[in-house]
Amino acid sequence: MTPSSLLIAFVALEHAAFLVLESFLFRTPLGLRIFKLTPAAAEASAVLAANQGVYNGFLAAGLVWGLLAAPAASLSIKTFFLACVVVAGVVGGATASRSIFLVQALPALAALGLLKAGR
Repeated sequence: MTPSSLLIAFVALEHAAFLVLESFLFRTPLGLRIFKLTPAAAEASAVLAANQGVYNGFLAAGLVWGLLAAPAASLSIKTFFLACVVVAGVVGGATASRSIFLVQALPALAALGLLKAGR
């Protein structure tokens, strides 16, 4: 497995974890701790978090698709979904928390760089 594929798999795993956290564990003690929310605040925003989790699941699925796709299509698929992750990470970092940029956009940018370098 190439370095870019390993990093893409990591980014996909991150987004699968975001899906689980936002869609299923948001109101649990773990979710409350990670998102630094009170139970009332989590309850008020749980539907939005679940929706956001689904989008993260789509990003994970797209990255896995890119990893499994035929070579003729995989570069385009990987590039598209990594770019989507970068945009989401930049927007999240600018509007919600700077840590989103570090956790989400930075690994995707690194994977995109490796992918474009042919590694």
